[in-house]
This record gives sequence, C-alpha cells and structure tokens, in this order.
Amino acid sequence: MKTQKVTLSSVAKIIMGTSPKGNTYNATGNGLPLLNGPTEFGDDHPDCTIYTTKSSKNCETGDLIFCVRGSTTGRMNWADQKYSLGRGVCSIRGKTQTDTLFIRYCIEHSLNRLLQFASGATFPNLTKDRIFSFKISYPNDRECIVDIIKKYDTLANINRRRIQLLEESARLLFREWFVYFRFPGHEKVKIVDGVPEGWKKEKINRLVTFKRGVEPGSNNYLETYESGSFPFFRVSDLVTRNPSIFVDEQYAKSALLEKSDIVISLDGSVGIVSMGLEGCYSTGIRKLIIKDKKINRSYLYFLMKSHYIQGVINAYAKGTTIQHAGEAIKHLNPILPPQNLMDLFDGIANPALNEILILLDQNQKLAQARDLLLPRLMSGEIEVSESNIEISKEVET
Repeated sequence: MKTQKVTLSSVAKIIMGTSPKGNTYNATGNGLPLLNGPTEFGDDHPDCTIYTTKSSKNCETGDLIFCVRGSTTGRMNWADQKYSLGRGVCSIRGKTQTDTLFIRYCIEHSLNRLLQFASGATFPNLTKDRIFSFKISYPNDRECIVDIIKKYDTLANINRRRIQLLEESARLLFREWFVYFRFPGHEKVKIVDGVPEGWKKEKINRLVTFKRGVEPGSNNYLETYESGSFPFFRVSDLVTRNPSIFVDEQYAKSALLEKSDIVISLDGSVGIVSMGLEGCYSTGIRKLIIKDKKINRSYLYFLMKSHYIQGVINAYAKGTTIQHAGEAIKHLNPILPPQNLMDLFDGIANPALNEILILLDQNQKLAQARDLLLPRLMSGEIEVSESNIEISKEVET
C-alpha cells in the first residue's frame, strides 16, 4: 500500500528562530534560555547558559528543535522546556506528541535529501521555504509505526545512559586522583611546588601525535556507499555518529579511524571510536596516536576531557561560528603521575572504556536495524498489523 506524501508545514507547526538583540542577553537566568544553535545541544535536550529578556520566537516543551544553519545543519534535540529560538534553529510541532516523534523519524530517514537543499558551500543554510515545502511520508498508521520504532530508541537510550554512568564514574576518579591529588597513598607523599613529589610535567606532543584529517573537497564526496569507499566524518558527525557522505579510498587511506582510536575535534569534542565511527575523518578532527608508553589510552582519554584541556580550548578559541583551538593543545604540558599510579587507574578505567565500546556497537546495530525497518513500514511494504508483535519481541530480546 503506497503512503501519501505531504509537505512538512501541512502537518506541523514550524517556528523559524530569530536572534534577539545582544543587549537583552544575560547569564544570570533572567528571561528565557536562548538556543542559538547546536553548540547548546546535548545528547537529548539543550543545555543553555545564555538567557534573553526579550524573546520573539519561542518553542514549547516537547517540540523538535532542528538546526538550520552551519556545518551542523540537520542536528536535532528535544525541547524539555520553553526556549527562545535563535536564528540557527527552528522548532517543529506535530498535531500530537506521537506525530512530532513520527516527523522526527521521517526527517532522520530523509535527512540527506533535505540537506541537498541547503544553500551556501562554506556555511549551509536551510531556508524557511525549503523546510516548509519539504515532503515526508504520512501514513494513517503513524501511531503503530512510532510504537515499533520507539522500542529501538528506548534500548539505545538505556545504553546511552549506561555509557554516561560508566564515563562519569571514571571521570570522577580521574579528577579525584589527578586533579585533587587524593590518590591511594597520597597522605605519605609530599607536595612540592604545588604537585606531588615524583610527578612531572611532560610536553604532550612528545607523548602523543595529533594526526590531522583530510579534506577531499566537495567535488569528491559520494552521496551513497560504493565499493571501496569509506564514510567521511566531519566534526558534527562525532556526535551523531551518522555521516551523510562517503569518499573514495584514495582520499581515505591517509586518514582512517579504527576501533578504540581516540579523537578530538577542534571545537573540543572528544570521542572514542566504536564500530559506527570507523572511516575517514576531516581536517577538523585529530586522531591521537600514543608514541610514548609514559601515557596510556584511558589516562589520555580522560585527560582530553578534563577541565584543563577543555579550558585551554576555550581560552584559545578562534572564530565566531565554530570554535577552534588551533595548535594550542599540542603545546600543553600536563603533569603526569608515576607509572604505577597511571597503571592502577588504567586497570579501573580501561574496562569501563571497553564496556562503552560494546554499548556503542550495540547502539550502532540498533540504529542500522531501525533505519532498514522504518522506510519499509512507512511505505507499507511491511504491514504494521502483522509485524508489530513479532518485531517488538525481537527488539526487546
């Protein structure tokens, strides 16, 4: 049964954002939290630090927030409260919350097609007309489809929560031992010039190589996978883990990500490569290659995520749209603990990182299965009434 196609504006209320005047901004919580773009996006909902006392465009709780400008065009979050919408985003609201969720599934499935309409080579921009007139499938059995697909998302969200807990526990241990210096046996160690005796400053570029990615050029991008091609990861793809373009092997072979690699983007995002991130990476990303055994993988990962490194990135940030730390990170001199203490931390943190990789792989498989199933449900190729029970059982097990 063929499903009908409708324009997005005919089934949803779309509010295009517009930035309030700068003199209405504050960081004290006065007014509405201002959402200018995906720099405030979280895993699920935004985390804003700037407020405005004079908002002209607002979203409501439960709205889908969609990025319409810049290299992260297409990223989405849910509104967990009322936000002021800046010019980098719009909000989308279906007739019901189920319809809003269905619309998100449609957009995710057709995102590459939608992004083709973005104007501007260096700064993509989706206009109001393009978004309003974009067509999506809109079958009558939307509620049943959402019920099936949501089970995949529920399991993925559980895994994401487990990942957060694993990472947070290791991060807090890193802070306790290597920032507050409350490591095992610290009572017996003297503090000399503000650091424990025996700890040494090391130039990080002597310990780690920051390998830059490649830029094949837009003329060499492939929109679909071809034999011998590789997914191409840009900065925004480190978060979504869903690259929309591919490149030929000739461009990829000098900049490939492999499982368990640690990467950092020039806006400070740090990631560890799972199954879903294997591929070629752009010049906005650096792969960290350990070249001295004085530092191990788990210590390096949490060092990169520490306030020390992130503070340097913010201090040296350049550019008004996307922050860049430039070469600043390479010249840092972090204080390293003795090898036995670092190894002790590795014995605790490394199993957590390995478990995180397993959960990330599981989520990648869930996403692949969901993305294969969704278009078949929307097109009517799979009858929802027949598939609902069996698919639900399969996902839950």
